[in-house]
Amino acid sequence: MEKLKIGIIGCGSIIPKHLRAVMENSDKMELAALCDTVSEKMDIALEEYIKAGGTCQDSIKKYNDYRRLLEDPEIHIVTVATISGIRPKIALDALDAGKHVILEKPMSLSTTEADEIIEKSEEKRLKVAVCHQLRFMPHIMKLKEEIDSGAFGKLVHASASMRWNRSDDYYSSSPWRGTWEYDGGAFMNQAIHVVDLLLWLMGEAERVYAETGTFLKKIEAEDAGAAVIRFKNGALGIVEASVCVYPENLEETLGIFGEKGTVLIGGKTLNKVEVWNIKGKTFYESAEIPPNLHTLLYEDMADAVLNERQPLINAREGKRAVELVLSIYKSALTKRPIDMPLGDFSTKDMLGGTR
Repeated sequence: MEKLKIGIIGCGSIIPKHLRAVMENSDKMELAALCDTVSEKMDIALEEYIKAGGTCQDSIKKYNDYRRLLEDPEIHIVTVATISGIRPKIALDALDAGKHVILEKPMSLSTTEADEIIEKSEEKRLKVAVCHQLRFMPHIMKLKEEIDSGAFGKLVHASASMRWNRSDDYYSSSPWRGTWEYDGGAFMNQAIHVVDLLLWLMGEAERVYAETGTFLKKIEAEDAGAAVIRFKNGALGIVEASVCVYPENLEETLGIFGEKGTVLIGGKTLNKVEVWNIKGKTFYESAEIPPNLHTLLYEDMADAVLNERQPLINAREGKRAVELVLSIYKSALTKRPIDMPLGDFSTKDMLGGTR
């Protein structure tokens, strides 16, 4: 079987995870090309790739213009790991070029762009996978299985918190960070992972009310906030997001509470099962968590391409988290609850609004 050839666009801080994912799926795929407007970033990425055990053949190409990479007929899958605000344009161009796409989160900063990616991928019959890789954690997969089986009975409520720290240096290192046009704040950039998990586990959201603020960081977007969600199944959800926790990342937690079950997952990155109490079930000890969850996402994408199925987090799934975060933003802006579906809204609509 011919290996799937991967081209990665964007060689920023997240690229080591993508390179390792390609390397650890070497039976199915191989790195074919890198692209970044800064050549030095590609050189550093390849050097680290080789140090980690990757095979760097002379055939690996480097491009400063992503459109040239998309013209390469040998590339099957394009990973878009650029800054958030320019991701949708590149993804749409990749789909037009006949490439399957792996999109870093968030897949877009507007509902309209998310819809365009969905429609284009379905029209072209191409796969899109969005990097909400926390779904692949063994205990999260097990929790999803138990909820879907009905083991929890009636779901009552869920809670998710991201209590992290991002320094002033983090935001000043790149001028796009924390802006409404290219990034968003704590909810869109960091807490979107737990938002995705809430929706995956609890189902569609019906209504949301939120309060956010910019308390400590010198950015346009929010650095902390909280939201209350009403799910379509009647259950409630509470989400807390902060990058202002002193002095460093404290925890990321997820709790699911039902008629016959309580599960609480904690640790700094949802890496520890604190409580697993489901009627008639034994305590679940999580299997070892892979050091690089992107590897499992790439494996899932490769299988989806080779076997003509949808990846676990396809474009429609990726939109759900974006839409809920944007609903949180619109609620914070308008000071009122927002009913779902949201309709047309973008982080850019927050420009000039109240915090």
